[in-house]
Amino acid sequence: MSKPLVFIHGSGDSGRIWRLQTEHFGPQRAFAIDLPGHGQRPDIFPIEVTVPDYAHAAYEIVTGELQLEQPIIAGHSLGGAVALTMALEYGSQLGGLLLIGTGARLRVHPDLLNDARQAPQQARSRLSELAGSPNNGDAPSQPITQEQNASAPPILYRDLAACNVFDIMNRLNEIHLPTLIICGINDNLTPLKYSDYLHKHIEGSTFHSVPDAGHYVMREQPAAVNQIIENWLKREQL
Repeated sequence: MSKPLVFIHGSGDSGRIWRLQTEHFGPQRAFAIDLPGHGQRPDIFPIEVTVPDYAHAAYEIVTGELQLEQPIIAGHSLGGAVALTMALEYGSQLGGLLLIGTGARLRVHPDLLNDARQAPQQARSRLSELAGSPNNGDAPSQPITQEQNASAPPILYRDLAACNVFDIMNRLNEIHLPTLIICGINDNLTPLKYSDYLHKHIEGSTFHSVPDAGHYVMREQPAAVNQIIENWLKREQL
């Protein structure tokens, strides 16, 4: 029986960011969750949250609310950090990892962090500019922006602050799950070297870089990303 896919979004986003993946893999197999305070899910945290806090909340959603067994956890950016943390904390209960545009450490530029706290809309605009591939122009940016939490300004700062202190570079050798790593070649926020590091330190992992794509590779090149995921699932018999 095919293992379920659970998609976890990045900073300031919601589960809707995975629409082109959930539509492709279908509602019986693919689930895109909102982290607390994002999308349709009520907030349960104060202003300061850590990636482990989000990982525990995601675990409760996946195992309690959705009651999924041996799920493959797919995460983008902050969501990838959450997925990696879930692998470290609950690895025996997971079926695999799918890491997209993420890293084992996610430092945030101090100016961007400050903007997210004091001028969140300015920070969103700056992130949007950095996120896309120059080869795609502004094509994906408008729908992505529409799917973000424009009504909850503190959330972006909270998410970026959690990313800024995230660092499991010395723990990747503890992960023993089938792992697929995907990164857009033109990703300026979590560049290829981040994914390459993950690949070199997670034993048995598979790494694909995608041309003409930036940080939101799953939205900029959805057909390519979906095919990569499909091929990997078949090869790993997941």
